[in-house]
Formats: sequence, C-alpha cells, structure tokens
Amino acid sequence: MFKIWQFGDRNQFFNTHRNFFRAVVSSSAAGANAELIETLPNLEIVTSCSVGLDKIDLVKCKEKGIRVTNSPDVLTDDVADLAIGLILSVFRRLCESDRFVRNGKWKKGDYN
Repeated sequence: MFKIWQFGDRNQFFNTHRNFFRAVVSSSAAGANAELIETLPNLEIVTSCSVGLDKIDLVKCKEKGIRVTNSPDVLTDDVADLAIGLILSVFRRLCESDRFVRNGKWKKGDYN
C-alpha cells in the first residue's frame, strides 16, 4: 500500500509506480481527478472513505470502466445523535451552565 502524502514529488512517484495501481482509496478532501485517473492505466476501482463523491471524476471513471464506491450512511446515526445533543444543549443552556460552575459563580447565587 502506498500513502501518496508520504512522497515529495508525486509526478515522479506516479511515473515510477503507475502500472502497480489497481485501486485508489481516497477521502472527501482528496478524491480522484481526471489527471490522476489518466495517470494510472490499470486502475479498476476508486473508493471514497466518505459519503460524498464530489472530488471523484465520475465521468472519467465511467468512460474508462472504473468502478466507484463510497460509504453511504456510515455516519447517519452519529450525525443524528450529535444534532439531538446540540439541540438539548441549546435548550438546556448546558454550555452557559458549565461556564457558570467552572468560573465559581455558583458560590455567589442562583443561576438565571
């Protein structure tokens, strides 16, 4: 497995190793653009370790018969939990209450 971010000159790296790549595992930040896809002649699959495919050139992948996958719904429950937690935090003023206690203001009187 190659970790592209560990190599200084990416062009030289790809020129040297271009035929070894059959898969690219990416993220929502990096993706796989047309230039990268064209550089790797044996590429068979591009996968994104995220929900979105925005940074992957889907047209180029389809044109070259390269499969594309992602991980939909992997964070759906976690995002919902966080949203509910944030709603409760706002309605119950948890951050304000925490600051009130940490600043020692509870010693001086009631929290309003």
